[in-house]
Formats: sequence, structure tokens, C-alpha cells
Amino acid sequence: MKRTLYTAALAAALALNAQFACAQALTDGEVKKVDASAKKITIKHGPMKKFDMDDGMTMVYGVQDPAMLTAVKAGDKVKFDAEHVNGQFIVTKIEKAK
Repeated sequence: MKRTLYTAALAAALALNAQFACAQALTDGEVKKVDASAKKITIKHGPMKKFDMDDGMTMVYGVQDPAMLTAVKAGDKVKFDAEHVNGQFIVTKIEKAK
């Protein structure tokens, strides 16, 4: 019984830590352009350590899900995550900054 409780507590702590790490991984940015027909978004953002980008820049990204493009518009401050897939940068998560 003690071992089961310990295992459950450890699993819960690891899950919370993973959620915190994911929240920290989001990059701050500002939407410059949304091109729904091309399924692309242009974002001006700060450094992205996961891609060894030490300086901020403005980039055009594809989107994992075109529905993401309806949630934001040019001028919106956002937090987002991206992946590098087949030579392209793809936004995998985007939300308006609070």
C-alpha cells in the first residue's frame, strides 16, 4: 500500500513538472500576418533556444492545424511553440498572451 501511494505521488509530481516545463517552453511573439489560404503565419519573436536561435527575428511558419489561424490576427501578442519538421518550421501550439 505504501509503495502504491509513493508511486502515485511520484507519477503526479513528474506529470506536474512536465506540464510546467511545457508552459516554460512557449516563446513570446507578435503576429505580423495570417495567411489562411497558404496555411502560414508570420510571427516576430524573441530567441528560441530549442532551435539555437540566440536572437529574435520575424519568421513565416506553417501551422500544424489550420484552425489555429482563426484564433489570432495581425497585432496579437502570442505565446507559441514550434517544431522543425522536414526542413520547415511548424507552429504546433499558439495562444494569445495574457
